[in-house]
Amino acid sequence: MYQKSIFTIVLGGLLLSNVFAQSKHPKSLVEPKRVISLDFSKEKGALNTSFKACVGAGRANEGLRADWQQQLAIARKECGFKYIRMHGLLTDDMAVYSEDGNGKPQYNYQYVDALYDYIISIGMKPFVELGFMPGALASGNKTIFWWRGNVTPPKDYEKWEGLIRNLTQHFTERYGAGEVKTWYFEVWNEPNLKDGFWTGSQADYFKLYQYSAKAVKSVNQAYKVGGPATAGAAWVPEMIAFCKNNSVPIDFISTHSYGVKQGFLDEHGSSGTVLDKNEWSVSGDVLNSRKQIQNSAIPGLELHYTEWSSSYTPADPLHDSYHEAAYILKKLKQSEPAANSMSYWTFTDIFEESGPRFTPFHGGFGLMNIEGIKKPAFFAYSFLNKLGETELANRDSSSWACKDKKGGVQMLLWDYTYTLPDSVNNQAYYIKDLPAKTKGKVKVNLSHIPAGRYTMEIYKVGYRVNDAYTSYVDMGRPGQLTLQQVKKLKAQNGSPVAIQQIEIKPGTAFSREFDIRENDVLLINLIRH
Repeated sequence: MYQKSIFTIVLGGLLLSNVFAQSKHPKSLVEPKRVISLDFSKEKGALNTSFKACVGAGRANEGLRADWQQQLAIARKECGFKYIRMHGLLTDDMAVYSEDGNGKPQYNYQYVDALYDYIISIGMKPFVELGFMPGALASGNKTIFWWRGNVTPPKDYEKWEGLIRNLTQHFTERYGAGEVKTWYFEVWNEPNLKDGFWTGSQADYFKLYQYSAKAVKSVNQAYKVGGPATAGAAWVPEMIAFCKNNSVPIDFISTHSYGVKQGFLDEHGSSGTVLDKNEWSVSGDVLNSRKQIQNSAIPGLELHYTEWSSSYTPADPLHDSYHEAAYILKKLKQSEPAANSMSYWTFTDIFEESGPRFTPFHGGFGLMNIEGIKKPAFFAYSFLNKLGETELANRDSSSWACKDKKGGVQMLLWDYTYTLPDSVNNQAYYIKDLPAKTKGKVKVNLSHIPAGRYTMEIYKVGYRVNDAYTSYVDMGRPGQLTLQQVKKLKAQNGSPVAIQQIEIKPGTAFSREFDIRENDVLLINLIRH
């Protein structure tokens, strides 16, 4: 039964009736095709929060910038991310390693300390990626990216081990063993991309891992170390077999997956990408990795997807599009039981693999653009972070339903529709103004909800709702934004599009119908008074 509205507030110029439909009669003439039926008293259990366990960033040196730090603080506060992982901790622009005239190692952690002190100060933790190779320790001069990360094996594995041991000991002295026990040490990045991120062989990587794990564990056996941090979910059985057969410690498996059909590395975005139509892209990799672990000689290992997104290039307009929000939620929901963390790549467009980017929206990986404008993808995570700690039993595969300790209820639901035409790549399609077609209505029924007064907040992201990119298109896609334009785009900040006061009578169910379009995301938040 529909409840009588006490009063209504309309926000952002959106009429409440455009957000949800209310009938004057107990039953609508046409029942919606999609009905989500929930029972407040039937719990699934504690909400799995692997979706916000970790988030990615480009490289460590970027983390010394004020704007990067400001954006990370926002992502931490609004999305709840706990860990952050990035490349380049040991690269020469962090000035960690050098040798004196006699070849004796010299260690310097000034920049690392400044970065990690900040991360910890805002309540986050580092997911420590051990890479790339300091120039003075490198066996060759092969580098990757504008910032020249050296991707060759060490010239001396004993010196590499010494560096990792000294670094780990430094972390222990600075932050305490109790803190560092909660961190993760991941060895290298995507070593299976030959002549991309690693010039050595698989055997060379396993050797690097062995020396690294020995170094970390020599400081404290309780510290967590793992890998292989591969592209395309590769080397998982091989990694476990190597560690088991050679008595090498391993605490977790890490690997990566992206949702496009071809390739693994395209730093300049020049080759073109096509979003995979496969229903189980990305999430199928995650489920398979978990299965590989379970079928291995070490079946209890944690699984961390330390990079994932719809596309592996920082020049894919899908990252900026409203389609990305629903895509994120679909893949996280499908992957939920398998991964300990799903680290979205990345939280910000302050990201310089192909050099500094200047245009406001260029298909960058980030949840926020260079100026800190929140993309639709950001709101997928901020809405997830509003969910209560207890999940309700729910048969709908495109939603979460939760309740909190105060008796409030949160329902996050979405439509994901693949709209990319055949024989068209992402770069040609997602740069357009792409109106969303209606998908009719979705009906939410919630029984056994405690009687009382509630504030109902409706949050939404979709076409032209918290959709900064389409607003940018309306501006004519300027190469640079004025302060006024930035302010206008930042006004799309994920606030409720509508607020209504409702009263639930004893023995009465909550029931509402909501209009929904392709790739819309809706959060219904019932706050109990």
